[in-house]
Amino acid sequence: MAELLVIRHGQASFGAQNYDVLSDLGRAQARATGDWLRRMNWVPDRVVTGTLNRQIDTGVEMGFDTAPERHAGLNEYDFGDLLDARFKGDIPDMVKGDRKVHFRTLRETVFAWQKDEIENPSETWAQFVARVEEARSFAVDTQAKRVLVVSSGGVIGQMVAASLQAPAAHMMNLNLQIKNAAMTRFMFSGSLFSLNEFNATPHYATPEGIQLMSYS
Repeated sequence: MAELLVIRHGQASFGAQNYDVLSDLGRAQARATGDWLRRMNWVPDRVVTGTLNRQIDTGVEMGFDTAPERHAGLNEYDFGDLLDARFKGDIPDMVKGDRKVHFRTLRETVFAWQKDEIENPSETWAQFVARVEEARSFAVDTQAKRVLVVSSGGVIGQMVAASLQAPAAHMMNLNLQIKNAAMTRFMFSGSLFSLNEFNATPHYATPEGIQLMSYS
């Protein structure tokens, strides 16, 4: 059996004009992840990231020599686009600036998206599901025994939910739990693909490391 280790990107820049930039904490999280894997003698044979800056830069900060591949199917869904579609371009200020309101609205909006209740999104729920599956298939179509993927919470939540054949709503319940730079591990061989570990952060399991913990 081979391993697919999926890492959520480090903390990005919530509330900034450009969210798609790792914060200093996000860079430290990525370095801690890479350091812990090397201490465990876990070095990837293949590395694949999405095409978003926060995903690419997380891979860089992890510090492995393996040249990364890119697959846009690993990119996060565009929540800003979903909000624009839901609120017809008039997004309430509280959704933009208040973290609690933001994540409550995120949850409600994705549930509506899954039910095709949002008009004219740039990507439908069915399209999202299909391209995540395409990216997963790409990552495991290999002779490599250790595949490292850097992606985002929604994609990881969908991979886990699909592997468990869970209802669509579980994707979002999982998505909101995933910590920055957390590890989710799958085992694969041919058509076999199964969840082994979800949202693990052993690299934070020290008094110093716990200071690195974040969810957004």
